[in-house]
Amino acid sequence: MKPRRALVALCALTVSLSVLTPAFAARSTHAQAAAPTSGVFTPREVTTYGSVTVSGHKIAYRAVAGTIIVHPPGWDDAAVPPTGKDAIGTANGPPVASMFYVAYFKRGVPARDRPITFLYNGGPGSSSLWLDMGAYGPVRVVTNSSTHTPPAPYHLVNNQYSLLNVSDLVFIDAPGTGYSRIEGKGKDKAFYGVDQDANAFASFIIQFLSRFHRWNSPKYLYGESYGTPRSAVLIYDLEVNNNIDFNGVILQSQILNFDLSADDPQHNPGIELPYELALPSMAATAWYHHVLPAQPAHLRPLLRKVERFAMGPYADALAEGSALPRNQERAIAEKLHGYTGLPVSYLLKADLQVSGLMFEHELLNSSDETTGRLDTRFEGPSINPLNERAQYDPLVAGIGSAYVSAFNDYLSKVLHYRTSLQYLPMINVPTWQMKHQPPNASYKLPIAVNVMPDLAYAMKYNPDLKICLNGGYFDLATPFYEGWYEMHHLQIPRSLDKNIQYHYYKSGHMIYVRVAALKKLHKNVAAFIRQTDNLKG
Repeated sequence: MKPRRALVALCALTVSLSVLTPAFAARSTHAQAAAPTSGVFTPREVTTYGSVTVSGHKIAYRAVAGTIIVHPPGWDDAAVPPTGKDAIGTANGPPVASMFYVAYFKRGVPARDRPITFLYNGGPGSSSLWLDMGAYGPVRVVTNSSTHTPPAPYHLVNNQYSLLNVSDLVFIDAPGTGYSRIEGKGKDKAFYGVDQDANAFASFIIQFLSRFHRWNSPKYLYGESYGTPRSAVLIYDLEVNNNIDFNGVILQSQILNFDLSADDPQHNPGIELPYELALPSMAATAWYHHVLPAQPAHLRPLLRKVERFAMGPYADALAEGSALPRNQERAIAEKLHGYTGLPVSYLLKADLQVSGLMFEHELLNSSDETTGRLDTRFEGPSINPLNERAQYDPLVAGIGSAYVSAFNDYLSKVLHYRTSLQYLPMINVPTWQMKHQPPNASYKLPIAVNVMPDLAYAMKYNPDLKICLNGGYFDLATPFYEGWYEMHHLQIPRSLDKNIQYHYYKSGHMIYVRVAALKKLHKNVAAFIRQTDNLKG
């Protein structure tokens, strides 16, 4: 993926409205009046109460929607804030971020006996409403599983797959997204970058642990899409630089090495791995849409064959480049046709190298349809059938309005968080700084971001740290086999391999969009937390 384009799209869509039934009405104890925008950089909290039923058990919880203020590295928290036109929160003042969150705490349980999980989506430039309203919050917005969800009214239901049955939850909006805001001189440079972003999240988490007395709770990070490289940098920062060990890191739809992106690998010639690692997801997509010349009955046996082909004959052929004999090139093209459904003539014109964006546009192009990128089960009319690549994502078009509308309604009517600010589900961050300084490097490296060293260092620094990797077969934004490859190439001793769990689902990037996959995802993640929380009984 082209770093900037891919980052903006990496994960998370945008959601909105829902018809709430009285069952979801929450009681507010000190919900405040609407805050003016001038108070954005003052911490704020609104508390309500509610309940959710998970696996037949009713869980009473306290919900807190609020903001925590963070600063760039080097901030002196003992300094006297300037006043006037140079005050904090003004255009001429020092850079500052107000980070919005929604936290859910099970009532009646001591903090040390209750795990806490910090969750965020990716982008970068995405809020966390997707994980909150689609996966783990106490209510869930209802959408179609693989087709466009009709317009409002949308509906919220009790989320029987909420993670509140095993952990308290904190959904965090990245700086500039949701109700989070940034201000001050050099604000973009201070917060929009791989390392700057991780610093902001670390600062937020440290303050949150103190504010809510959670230092002695079992702790977890949960990142989706760009949230996975964020987690790798963040867990290193928290453990190594701040002496805070975590019990586990949960990765969903992973990309740690941006050289492996399937979006635009043609701009990085000589690096063939993206084509190889994306091939199993392309085969899964072709299988789902029934366009394979010989349609297998089951997916997993097909994927095992494709994985062996991708890392064997296909990898060897790509390594040959222009030296590959014509007869061998055609043989590989015919094999690719059998696994992807793409015409042999097209594969030969593409020199056997088809990016994810090309595949999404071409697979169903004979019927003027485009498949999704985040979830290739989705399809929609091609914007221009003559284009070389897809121009939009049918998944985003299909569920975005439901999530955004439902969440806005929920914030105001149920959580009683009211403000004159606009909730920003997604923002474009063209100034995102992709340079990263890995552990033991003396400067930020001029290469594609690769945070595998950060995660490996954190796992060696804390050999009790456990990892739970989750991927969707129908994801071409972060192909599932790419995540598997990354984890099997971490710079860790073999003894730590056992600390990593792998789980895969017949769904896409946002695994939880398909309810059957959400059920399985909840089961796996809940079991992971129970296995690693170090609580007795």
